[in-house]
Amino acid sequence: MLRIAVQSKGRLYDETMELLEESGISLGVSKRTLLVQSGNFPVEVLFLRDDDIPQSVARGVADVGIVGENEFVERAEKADVIKRLGFSRCRLSLAIPKAIDYKGLEWFNGRKIATSYPGILNSFLREKGISAETHVITGSVEIAPGIGLADAIFDIVSSGSTLVSNNLREVEVVMQSEALLIGNPAMDNEKKAVLDELLFRFDAVKAAQGKKYIMMNVPNDRLSDVTSVLPGIKSPTVMPLAQGDWSSVHTVLDEKRFWEIIGKLKSLGAEGILVLPIEKMIL
Repeated sequence: MLRIAVQSKGRLYDETMELLEESGISLGVSKRTLLVQSGNFPVEVLFLRDDDIPQSVARGVADVGIVGENEFVERAEKADVIKRLGFSRCRLSLAIPKAIDYKGLEWFNGRKIATSYPGILNSFLREKGISAETHVITGSVEIAPGIGLADAIFDIVSSGSTLVSNNLREVEVVMQSEALLIGNPAMDNEKKAVLDELLFRFDAVKAAQGKKYIMMNVPNDRLSDVTSVLPGIKSPTVMPLAQGDWSSVHTVLDEKRFWEIIGKLKSLGAEGILVLPIEKMIL
């Protein structure tokens, strides 16, 4: 049985549970439940505060954990980064009151900076040769300048709306962050085998993201023109239709280029274009 530590609430919780569900892992989750076992896969999920996950994995309380890179770096626990998961993206940034005329990092010399990430902040300040005072706050860091607790803040930024609502502006991005799958280095072979199957499922879900399955009818005399503009995984599938001078062409398209390519296909004579979502894709 593989034990996975997961954040108990918030955006990372929502996106993690969605990934597990799309990976076919059934969990009967209750808000008050600390530990939940899957009914159809040899895993159990341990719900923790985000800042407790790195230590829990490093000490073997959980075998693996899904945690924000910001928390993993800040806690500096001895756990392995197994996979970058690509969701819950944000950044850790320095922000100051909007009215300040900011000229560069030297502005922070002698200033007081409020943060929940003193480890990352102090490391950055040392690297840049900046002498500033770090004021540690847990929660609501963004209000510190407005009530006179600090001159600036160092905090997570996603959309930036929280900064705007507190009359702050982002002036320096210190690090980018995303969800990580971390693991205990001492996992036994049985748990590693379960983890390998879990990673296989995660990869299949991720590979399907932003992809569409396309089917279309194409005149045989235009097949080479149509297939030349299709950036499929390999070569497109071409099957003859009952009407002898037509074929059915199947491929996978990246959604970002979908409308651009569909326009070209229509101009080259493709008809009856059918677009289907892809849930999983095994490469």
